[in-house]
Amino acid sequence: MDIFIPATYFLTFLISLFLFLYFLSSTKKSQSHEGFRNYPIVGVLPLFLLNRHRFLDWTTEVLRNCKTNTAVIRRPGDVCGVMTANPLVVEHILKTQFKNYPKGERLVSILEDFLGSGIFNSDGEIWRFQRKMASYEFNTKSLRNFVMENVKVEIQRKLIPVLEKAASSSETECVLDLQNVFERFAFDNVCKLSFNFDSGCLGGEDNAGADFMRAFKTAATVISGRFRYAIPHWYKVKRFFNLGSERNLKKSISIVHKFADEIIRSRMEEKTTQNKDQDLLSRFMANKDNSPKFLRDIIISFILAGGDTTSSALTWFFWILSSRPDIEQNILAELEKIRSRTRKEIGEMYSFDELQDMHYLQAALSETLRLYPPVPIDSKACQRDDILPDGTFVRKSWFMMYHAYAMGRMKSIWGENCEEVLPERWLENGVCRIESPFQFPIFHGGPRMCPGKDMAYIQMKSIVAAVIQKFEVKMVEKKTPKHLLSLTLRMENGLQVMVKKRPIYNVN
Repeated sequence: MDIFIPATYFLTFLISLFLFLYFLSSTKKSQSHEGFRNYPIVGVLPLFLLNRHRFLDWTTEVLRNCKTNTAVIRRPGDVCGVMTANPLVVEHILKTQFKNYPKGERLVSILEDFLGSGIFNSDGEIWRFQRKMASYEFNTKSLRNFVMENVKVEIQRKLIPVLEKAASSSETECVLDLQNVFERFAFDNVCKLSFNFDSGCLGGEDNAGADFMRAFKTAATVISGRFRYAIPHWYKVKRFFNLGSERNLKKSISIVHKFADEIIRSRMEEKTTQNKDQDLLSRFMANKDNSPKFLRDIIISFILAGGDTTSSALTWFFWILSSRPDIEQNILAELEKIRSRTRKEIGEMYSFDELQDMHYLQAALSETLRLYPPVPIDSKACQRDDILPDGTFVRKSWFMMYHAYAMGRMKSIWGENCEEVLPERWLENGVCRIESPFQFPIFHGGPRMCPGKDMAYIQMKSIVAAVIQKFEVKMVEKKTPKHLLSLTLRMENGLQVMVKKRPIYNVN
């Protein structure tokens, strides 16, 4: 008996090894098939394991090779779904058949520990209520002014001094992680917008706000890993036994929730309206029916959406500029033109109207978002059987994913030069045009269209204009950074740069 048991294990190992080698050897053949190669029982798992380190590029290649840019995916346990990079399909699921493609139980349950029932993790009436309030608030002049003033203060008092310190360093090579700088800046800024609270992260203070940010980043990174488990529900096992990453996640979420709860409790105890019509928390507190937990869920969702997405876009933007001095010079020329018209000095902040006139800068930012979308893939759930515009059948309970990263690299959408950074593709007679949200779903589309889209562009323009006119930013390494998938698209090892003060220039 003692001999039989090890022999059985060894035989099982040999069979498993044989099957794996078979899958491995047939991988090259699978590239010629349309869509994903789905094996019996294990579905796409073998190819997923081989390509997990390059998931976005692998899935982009697969969708490119499909005539409809749509493919069916089968995962272990008979979990099925569809992935698409087809604008007609994206419009179908985000607008035409919006009610048939909600967030769904699977996605909501994965993020519920962290986001609760906030606007980005809810469906039905809970979502509609938050959406209605958010849409109204983001269109008020008072919130726009609050955002503009906060961005101005954060740039002048925090961001510029950090860059000036790096540029003035006596060290021969003072290397700065620009991704880290933008993440801390964005977190400070979005906390001000959400709570009217200064988290003090960019200043490097060792305080509760900095602890809050670290816990928030850890929670976002770990919880995103739940989507990439080879066995879909394995995280539930780890969570039940409080093991590994799930233990770290639980600790981080506890810190985030405690911090947010204390601010909400303190604000409620103040019983004052001094912050009314300013930060988002005050606006949602105006509805007395909102519980403290619901307020926390709402605010955490806005911090996630408003902080991580902006820092991701800015990081990839400055990496692109490092290899495209022509784009940088065009932006500088546009800024010079606006300053000469308004008699503004270098270093002065731009007004809302002046930022609106920065069409080339907006086009360059749009190119960055097209190729490096902060949220590269989004997922929905099919409520009832459906047939997509390209003829693909979707069964009830299947997941439905649209691939924004792949869409930015589709010749069928953007032409033969789709992988080239070309801001001019967005300009018509010098004006940056608005692209269809179903070809460019960076800010979602349909009823869930991001209400903060215009505000996001204004913030990014303010930051870029303030930085680029005062500093030259050079990459330490020229090679293309590797992706790090959190809930947003980040660089694996940050963006290491050297900052120098820009000499007075003449772009005429």
